[in-house]
Amino acid sequence: MQAKDSWLLPDGIDEILPEEAKQLEHLRAQLLDLFACWGYDLVIPPFIDFLDSLLTGSGHDLDLQTFKLTDQISGEMLGIRADMTPQVARIDAHNLKRETPTRLCYVGTILHTRGDPLEKTRSPMQIGAELYGHAGKESDIEVIRLMLEMLAMTGLLDVHLDLGHVGIYRALAKQAELTCAQESEIFDVLQRKARPELAELMDSYAIADELKTLFLKLPELNGNREVLNKAKAIFAPANDEVQHALADLTAIADQLTARFPSLPVSFDLAELRGYHYHTGMVFAAFVPTVGREIARGGRYDNIGAVFGRARPATGFSADLKHLAALSKKTGSKTPHALIFAPCDDDAALTEKIRALRVEHQAVVQQLPEQTGTAQDMGCTAILEFINQQWVVRPL
Repeated sequence: MQAKDSWLLPDGIDEILPEEAKQLEHLRAQLLDLFACWGYDLVIPPFIDFLDSLLTGSGHDLDLQTFKLTDQISGEMLGIRADMTPQVARIDAHNLKRETPTRLCYVGTILHTRGDPLEKTRSPMQIGAELYGHAGKESDIEVIRLMLEMLAMTGLLDVHLDLGHVGIYRALAKQAELTCAQESEIFDVLQRKARPELAELMDSYAIADELKTLFLKLPELNGNREVLNKAKAIFAPANDEVQHALADLTAIADQLTARFPSLPVSFDLAELRGYHYHTGMVFAAFVPTVGREIARGGRYDNIGAVFGRARPATGFSADLKHLAALSKKTGSKTPHALIFAPCDDDAALTEKIRALRVEHQAVVQQLPEQTGTAQDMGCTAILEFINQQWVVRPL
């Protein structure tokens, strides 16, 4: 017997109705065209994959977010993709095998075991772009510029950019010779901005007092451009890797400010987004009306090693459904016209309908004995026989 509430969907899983679907598809096509104009080739990774491939370099967080099942053919563990980045890295490393810089983009539904605390969705539509084969800051700048262009095309205003660099923390951990457990403990505390806990950890670790001070200063290094000047002074005793990471971040920030002088840019040196696979620059875009990032990315040079080629890599991603919802709120709307054609077997009418559709105009033809008028069906124009020809007349 059918359950009374069989129309219900699982928590965090949604279905997209006609108007929203139309807007979503329009935005998808626009953004993929934008990526193509920047030289990014579209790839379509599989929705389901071997678990080891999906979790390459991603760490514990993505493991928890991945639905797992057993393949009835091979007996291997499979996963439903929770992030498309590792799959795209495999395409670059194993399938394309180019020596030149490779630009790839993608869009598709991913699935999470747990929903985002704010958005609640467990089925985002991930859209993103990745640049492989170049290790310089110029490629980081390119993908950030492309992300900003994407947000501008979406119609979002008052975008803020937040920059960080996980290489600073990695280099400090290496200089302090932290164990894996200690590194994870500090990482967790930094993500929660729990300064008293951080101080307690530092007291319990047998590392140089000078390095303890540097770790304790990390949560304080967030804010405007002055943060970089402050960090330069604080990290003067740190090793060359820390100095290089800070110089890299400063150079990228300077170039972005020169290109986008009105763009608000902030810095957070304790922000370790994607720490388990990011290796350098990390960034995120925000708008004041949303309590979390609307797009994010960074550099992840090591991810392709397991697929046979450890190429430099940098990129970004966003939830297309979230972007479409924000775009709708800003008033951006896909123009919509629908022409009503009467129920008639006239050959000239059939040819006129065909010609209109070839011109990418939407035509719906009346069915015999159907209910509802043209206006009831949302039509904005009608085909009428005037002066021996079929013509479109606005309603």
